[in-house]
Amino acid sequence: MILDGKCPTGPIEKSWDKHRFEMKLVNPANKRKYKILMVGTGLAGGAGAASLGELGYNVHAFCYQDSARRAHSIAAQGGINAAKNYPNDGDSIYRLFYDTIKGGDFRAREADVWRLAQVSNNIIDQCVAQGVPFARDYAGYLDNRSFGGAQVSRTFYARGQTGQQLLLGAYSALCRQVKAKTVTMHPRTEMLDLVVVDGVAKGITVRNLTTGQIESHWGDAVVLATGGYVNVFYLSTNAMGCSVTAAWKAAKKGAYMANPCYTQIHPTCIPQHGEHQSKLTLMSESLRNDGRCWVPKKKEDCEKPASSIPEEDRDYYLERKYPSFGNLAPRDIASRAAKEQCDDDRGVGPGKRGVYLDFADSINRLGQSTIAARYGNLFEMYEKITDENGYKQPMRIYPAPHYSMGGLWVDYNCMSNVPGLFVLGEANFSVHGANRLGASALMQGLADGYFVIPYTIANYLVTVKPGQIKDDHPEFKKSVDEVNGQINKLLSINGKKTVSDMHRALGKIMWNNVGMARSKQSLNEALKEIPALREEFWKNVKVTGTAGEFNQQLENAGRLADFLEFAEMMTRDALHREESCGGHFRIEHQYDDGEAKRDDENFCYVGAWEFKGVDKEPELHKEPLKFENVHLAVRSYK
Repeated sequence: MILDGKCPTGPIEKSWDKHRFEMKLVNPANKRKYKILMVGTGLAGGAGAASLGELGYNVHAFCYQDSARRAHSIAAQGGINAAKNYPNDGDSIYRLFYDTIKGGDFRAREADVWRLAQVSNNIIDQCVAQGVPFARDYAGYLDNRSFGGAQVSRTFYARGQTGQQLLLGAYSALCRQVKAKTVTMHPRTEMLDLVVVDGVAKGITVRNLTTGQIESHWGDAVVLATGGYVNVFYLSTNAMGCSVTAAWKAAKKGAYMANPCYTQIHPTCIPQHGEHQSKLTLMSESLRNDGRCWVPKKKEDCEKPASSIPEEDRDYYLERKYPSFGNLAPRDIASRAAKEQCDDDRGVGPGKRGVYLDFADSINRLGQSTIAARYGNLFEMYEKITDENGYKQPMRIYPAPHYSMGGLWVDYNCMSNVPGLFVLGEANFSVHGANRLGASALMQGLADGYFVIPYTIANYLVTVKPGQIKDDHPEFKKSVDEVNGQINKLLSINGKKTVSDMHRALGKIMWNNVGMARSKQSLNEALKEIPALREEFWKNVKVTGTAGEFNQQLENAGRLADFLEFAEMMTRDALHREESCGGHFRIEHQYDDGEAKRDDENFCYVGAWEFKGVDKEPELHKEPLKFENVHLAVRSYK
């Protein structure tokens, strides 16, 4: 099937304004009649629920955390992009649009990216009005810093805790609507199924994580804002609770999964320190503004203290390979470059899986107090984890799984191919292509929540009679029975391996074969090992406790069951895409200098997969990508 993204036609500069005018509206007096289910309350979900509540809709918001404040959006550190051009250094909406298209290696929709760039300026105004404490310069104006993949300073930030501050802004707006009774919160609640009636999304089935109770909720529309799936690698920068479950349950009910092989490996993470580590820690990309990446030129120097290696024996490899962008090369390129140094046996630290991030030059030039003002909490976090002072000696960093560019397929209105099911933020595939530029995740989440879904959902709701189908419909009982059946099946296995052991095994399969570098051989190997592990899981996993209680073993087992199915689709997507682009690097497809080699003639499309059943090959649907405003070109940062 050839998919239609329903993108507006005409000049791209007018596309979003024209589309907003042409969409149908819901009468203010009628909005309270419509019930909207918002699953996830991070930046996209929290902003979306607050905005829809403000408009007068009846919103029910669900999160598995004890509070919406604890969504994983708080972990974002470095900043949020916007095209305000405050530094007067040549930025514009078009340049942000261009950088994002190029950064994504020409695998994103132009119309979606233009809209993102256009509304970016509104986001900053919105957040300042909410009291978000962005950094300011000496005169009191909002400050900016640089991020990878751009030659202008367009990133607004709050030290190294931008995500937390933005989430608190969205959370305050959400709390206002909770008090106004337009939003009803359902904390400690996990979505375990999507209820589809006659091909239309009409509700969800959830588990109360405190009591274990299974219940259904009906809605006139369902919105998923449930984040990404990189915990399929087990070790990642994501919180342990982040999973693919909500998106995968939607995929099993007919929603297409688009570009699942596009995952981002972040170059600036604290290296793994032990076999039984459960997650990795991100060190913000913003650190590469003032930190210089290097490794020893001589292999025999790798065991020496960094301070004993003279300047002439240091290889500042990003500055050498990419002089135009230097240490602010995009994430996929910087990650592969770091791996290249370590594969050449020039890595540093335990296991030689690390490179240096050195602040000595910046501290000498600006003073330690200035560096501390910019990144102080990041240095504190680094020292707590490693017991090393990043001011006195270089930090050690190594790439780690971080973000999902792929996700559920959506059209320009953020609606999936299942009518009534909308998808926001990282959970959809839409704007980042094959690689996300730094500081664009917060931008997308807030753009979708504050400035896209409030317009586009109305265009769908006017076609729906409110409350026509409720949770007394037979499909809701069927869904509850299916969820209970899955839970009872997990509890009845009574095997000998823990969920953590099996998730760690899946992570090793995925990282070794579907990680930073992929090949036909490695991907086929993964396609043999994943089904075998899945079979062992259903025969030999041990889930303790019962269904009717607080049971994190049961929660984790259900999430791993979904990862074991999703991992196979992700691997098939990587195998079918015979090219290298962005975070998807096939070693068979590279130029002589090791850069990614795209195949625009055969793969300039979105690959959207339809689930056909476990142990069955999914069906591929394509949405062709057209580039009329940024012409296809070899992506170079040299």
